[in-house]
Amino acid sequence: MNNYIFRSPIGLLEIKEENEKIIGLDLLQKTSSMDIAKYVYHSDLMYEAYIQIDEYFKGKRRKFNLPIWCIGTVFQKLVWEELRNIPYGETRSYKDVAIQIGNPKAARAVGKANNKNPIMIVIPCHRVIHQDGNLTGFGCGTEVKKYLLELERDN
Repeated sequence: MNNYIFRSPIGLLEIKEENEKIIGLDLLQKTSSMDIAKYVYHSDLMYEAYIQIDEYFKGKRRKFNLPIWCIGTVFQKLVWEELRNIPYGETRSYKDVAIQIGNPKAARAVGKANNKNPIMIVIPCHRVIHQDGNLTGFGCGTEVKKYLLELERDN
């Protein structure tokens, strides 16, 4: 597995690649400059992922064109695939996603699958909110979720 860490408007992001597929994109909570120095290598794919993510933050990209591979249960993969269908700048409730995957009573399970999303932003889990509009329940924190939603709304 290869890793590449870079600065973004929301903090340090780490791209993970394995077998020529992106397998992870994570916001790092605590990383020293020493940790960053360990990840100077990047493949062409990781560089392309970086470029696309940078374009997203600049408001120039709405869809990602990257080969991804997610490890998860059948249900999680179903949820993650549905998240990719949520248009840029729009949101859906956990219940909306549950209905879309054919399991209208699975809103809570959708939330748990959303929380396990391995490739944030590319699989836009930030676009899923509570039915009442509440932004809680985002692993990177409410402020990051709010930032991403406002970025999309403003572009």
